[in-house]
Amino acid sequence: PLCGMGASPSLLCRSLQAFAVLQWVFSFLGLGESPEPEDPGLFFTLLMVYLLFTPLWAFSVFYLVWLYLDWDTPNRGGRRCMWMRNWSIWKHQRDYFPIKLVKTAELPPDRNYMLSSHPHGIMANGIFCNFCTDSNNFSQLFPGLRPHLATLAGLFCLPIYREYIMFLGLCSVSHKSLDFILSQPQLGQAVVILIGGAQEALYAVPGEHHVVLRRRKGFVRLALRHGASLVPVYSFGENDVFKLKTFAEDSWQYLCQVTFKKLMGFSPCIFWGRGLFSANTWGLLPFAVPITTVVGHPIPVPRCLSPTEEQVDHYHALYMRALEQLFEDHKESYGVPASTHLTFL
Repeated sequence: PLCGMGASPSLLCRSLQAFAVLQWVFSFLGLGESPEPEDPGLFFTLLMVYLLFTPLWAFSVFYLVWLYLDWDTPNRGGRRCMWMRNWSIWKHQRDYFPIKLVKTAELPPDRNYMLSSHPHGIMANGIFCNFCTDSNNFSQLFPGLRPHLATLAGLFCLPIYREYIMFLGLCSVSHKSLDFILSQPQLGQAVVILIGGAQEALYAVPGEHHVVLRRRKGFVRLALRHGASLVPVYSFGENDVFKLKTFAEDSWQYLCQVTFKKLMGFSPCIFWGRGLFSANTWGLLPFAVPITTVVGHPIPVPRCLSPTEEQVDHYHALYMRALEQLFEDHKESYGVPASTHLTFL
């Protein structure tokens, strides 16, 4: 192969990898191509409006009719395309860092799963690579499982872009959408949720490991309603690919970030990486730091259509302990000092 993990990359290989990562970054910033976007992503909406006033107006009209007829698809499992999930560009993106996927336990396809992922980081590079593409052979490591990365429902209102993210296997994070997936007669459904979401992006400081989890219990309640096993997932290195400007929680800047997040669903962050031609200059290219996504052991959860608060608290506590143990068991293998521990917020 032209480029490969473990090989000494040529100039052409590194250029391809940098291009693959940059297209992700600019898509993230300009189109909202992310599980938790930093930009509303109105490019294609504006394009559709513009075409209405050109000789290509029929394209916009026919697409809007299609959009109306297809409106509920994101809430009914989406529409994945394995051809797109296997594009070579995702392998180049994987090799830039590089990104790895580690399996620690069998996840038999005779049940459903709630893969709860941490941390969010700035752009969730590891989660996108490992669960929205097959560049790290998810389908071979976990045969019979069908991953669905849940993202903001608003993204599926965006013309054309909604088709793109559905092809990659993303679905709406709404209750209607997740209930539909976990109610399918075909078992082996694996819903992937970034539990900390946009709030956690505010704590994506290199070398630190903060997860927003203490008051996030909705995913446990959903797992109980469907009897889906809880699976902790942690991406080591996710917080290290960008530098982040943080603000004290009692500062007006932090208050503005939190308020904006409540209103818009995403958090404005001040972050930077390296330059395209030099690691010593500022830019938007992430630092080439290894990211390793470790999938933990499943926690069996009974099915309970109306779970009590005591049940939710019990399995939430079990999950927190399992996530902490996963972190402690693997941290030194992936460059985290033994003295560093997971901080729950």
